[in-house]
Amino acid sequence: MPRHDFLSTRLHVEAGLAAGATLEASREQANYLINVLRRKDGDGLLLFNGRDGEWRARVETSGRRACLLIAEEQTRPQAPLPDIEYLFAPLKHARLDYMVQKAVEMGAGHLVPVMTRRTQASRVNLERMRANVIEACEQCGVIAVPAVGETVSLETVLARWPQERAGRRLIFCDERADTASPLPVLAALPRGPLAVLIGPEGGFSPEEREGLHALPFVTAIPLGPRILRADTAAVAALAVVQAALGDWA
Repeated sequence: MPRHDFLSTRLHVEAGLAAGATLEASREQANYLINVLRRKDGDGLLLFNGRDGEWRARVETSGRRACLLIAEEQTRPQAPLPDIEYLFAPLKHARLDYMVQKAVEMGAGHLVPVMTRRTQASRVNLERMRANVIEACEQCGVIAVPAVGETVSLETVLARWPQERAGRRLIFCDERADTASPLPVLAALPRGPLAVLIGPEGGFSPEEREGLHALPFVTAIPLGPRILRADTAAVAALAVVQAALGDWA
C-alpha cells in the first residue's frame, strides 16, 4: 500500500489547485478548522478536488469565522477513478450513509441508486449521498472522487445497458445461488469494465432475478452460505470482486 499522510487534516474543495492558489474556506470548513480543530495561521493541511491531485496547504485566519487556504506543493498526482460501478437498491438514512461510505472505501468509482420492486426507500437524497462520498474521501485518503448518478429503475438501467455501458459486465449478488463461493465464478471472467449490483432487503423479486439471469452481460455470484444485510453485502461483494478482478488483484 502506498504511504500517504493520514495524520493531517484533509479537506475537499471545489476550486482548482496549483502552487500559490488561494482559496476561501467555506463557512463550515472555516468553523471546523478554527473553532473545532483550533488551527492557527501557518498550520498545515491537505487539499484535494478530484481533478488536480492532493496538495499541502497552510491556513491563514481572518477572525473566528473565516480563513484562507494557500496551496503550496503537490503531495500526490491525480489518480483516475476506479473502473467499477456500484449499483444498489437504496436503504434508509443511516444505513444508506454507511453503505455509500464503504463503497467509496472499497474502490467504487460510480454510485447509482437503483429502484427495485422491493426497495424500501421511496426517494434518495442525492446531495446527502454526495456529502457522504466526500466525507469518505476526506477520511480515507481517496483523491479520485466517485460520481453519484441519478436514481433509476432496475428495468430502465438494464434496458439501456447495451447502449450506455457496452462491454461492461454486471455482477449481481444472487442470494438464491446454488453454491456458496463466488471465487470460481469470478475466476472464469475476463478482466474488463465491471459493475456490481446489490439488491434490497428481501432480495430481488422472482421476476427480477429471472430477468437478470437471462441477460448476456450479467453474471450472478453468491456471497457465502449466510444471508447478509444489504449494507454488509455491499462490502462483501466489492471486496471479492476487487480481490478477483479489480485493483486488489
